[in-house]
Amino acid sequence: MAAHVDTHAHEEEHHHHKETFVTKYIFSQDHKMIAKQYLITGVIIMGIIGILMSLLMRMQIAWPEQPNVLFEALLGKWAPEGVMDADIYLALVTIHGTIMVFFVLTAGLSGTFSNLLIPLQIGARDMASGFLNMVSYWLFFLSCVIMVSSFFVEFGPAAAGWTIYPPLSALPMAQGGSGAGMTLWLVSMAIFIASSLLGSLNYIVTVINLRTKGMSMTRLPLTIWAFFVTAVIGVISFPVLLSAALLLIMDRSFGTSFFLSDIFIQGEVLHYQGGSPVLFEHLFWFLGHPEVYIVLLPALGITSEIIATNSRKPIFGYRAMVMSILAIAFLSTIVWGHHMFISGMNPFLGSVFTFTTLLIAIPSAVKAFNYITTLWKGNLQLNPAMLFSIGLVSTFITGGLTGIILGDSALDINVHDTYFVVAHFHLVMGISALYGMFAGVYHWFPKMFGRMMNKNLGYIHFWITAICAYGVFFPMHFIGMAGLPRRYYTNSNFPLFDDTADANVIITIFALIAGAVQLVFLYNFIHSIFYGKRTVQNPWRSNTLEWTAPIKHFHGNWEGEIPHVHRWAYDYSKPGHDDDFVPQNVPMKDGEEELQH
Repeated sequence: MAAHVDTHAHEEEHHHHKETFVTKYIFSQDHKMIAKQYLITGVIIMGIIGILMSLLMRMQIAWPEQPNVLFEALLGKWAPEGVMDADIYLALVTIHGTIMVFFVLTAGLSGTFSNLLIPLQIGARDMASGFLNMVSYWLFFLSCVIMVSSFFVEFGPAAAGWTIYPPLSALPMAQGGSGAGMTLWLVSMAIFIASSLLGSLNYIVTVINLRTKGMSMTRLPLTIWAFFVTAVIGVISFPVLLSAALLLIMDRSFGTSFFLSDIFIQGEVLHYQGGSPVLFEHLFWFLGHPEVYIVLLPALGITSEIIATNSRKPIFGYRAMVMSILAIAFLSTIVWGHHMFISGMNPFLGSVFTFTTLLIAIPSAVKAFNYITTLWKGNLQLNPAMLFSIGLVSTFITGGLTGIILGDSALDINVHDTYFVVAHFHLVMGISALYGMFAGVYHWFPKMFGRMMNKNLGYIHFWITAICAYGVFFPMHFIGMAGLPRRYYTNSNFPLFDDTADANVIITIFALIAGAVQLVFLYNFIHSIFYGKRTVQNPWRSNTLEWTAPIKHFHGNWEGEIPHVHRWAYDYSKPGHDDDFVPQNVPMKDGEEELQH
């Protein structure tokens, strides 16, 4: 009881302080404002930059060595007379991958929705530490600035692929993109990891310590389970990437040989000996594979909430869903070697990683089946958020099936480093996570901004995006099976691949349409913030606690006492109730049984 008195007193004290523009919008410690900062910086700004780079790459592959006014305008000296320079192509691959995987899908997705929903859905005034939350965002912002600024150094940004394998990334003299741009990449990632760890620790402590009365772990919405487990995976695996980045900085700048051995450049023997580039691969992929689920789990958590709400049904198999999240978290940390099947790995070790990789299909399938069963015979409300959630289930299944091929060490050899891999991970990780992110924005936009997004523009956004996403990545599987290697800026020198040229043009046209339709979303998002229809308190008739908080934002979330929880989050269409939803703070009736979940 004393704790409630303290938080209430803190809230009263807070109201007496008049907030300035700086403390409210810039150096805010309110989780809702920090969520908006992550959304604008990570999803909108970095998302636009990342998508733009992918479109430049696609145009180069479709129409190689043809002058392009856009190249000259955007790339300047790296596109003399509108023809893209070969070096900048690899730099675009590198920075596009880095921005989309880390800044948009990791920080943008988790930073936005973990910050917004964790305190609101567990019944807390704010995060465990508002100050650390603010520091986490500003470190992320600094990391973004450093990464983008690498385009303005003399020899351009890092150009060793987003996986930055040595020796290309470890020798500043190897190529232009191995110089100052590579150093900025490493510094940016070190700061990004510090931001990510601060955020993750904050999320974990908040979920464990600040749940409201009655909010047991088995009553948590699946969104919170997903954010919580994602944060745990991040705390376990991100420090390993930090160690790899720091050792790489030492190899580059201080003459060590962690990742280098017996290097010759133009006949000259370099002094490095005793290191192993394969060690870097182990360190990188120990984060790199859990990273897939750091990106996917929040999207799947968001989807669980939206599918249950818009099916007007309890989520099917709540405990199985929680167990599958925990199983994915554990298994994702012991499968990293499947990225290294052709690195000279011992075949026995390859078979071990094949086994653990195929094992992770089981909890993933549990989630897919549970979504489908929740949808089955539901009273479906097909709003844009629901459509994107169903789209995620589709791409999660189709992208996951090709993972079975890549996870088998014997089959992987045939398609490793071809466009088959690009198609697989873009569908299962990129598109699925983006769908989850869009679903979350459409669903919680009223909570964030007090207004509704335009539903018709949302439908246009979904259908064109969905058609174009498959139009881009479905044909890529076939040109991958034809052997077309990825990361080549042109294939015109190889007559063997002439047959794939037309497919690449079709893929690029779909990509350009998909990129253009994101402008519809951008317009809808910005216009709705200022001119959207004002929302009611609970527009989706949802059960979770965030919809019990007032529409008007203030630091502390609820006036007076925090609501107590009496039931799980999925009492939809429950017999004995007048409405088809029963919020978590509604007490149980006499004789009412809590659902077995």
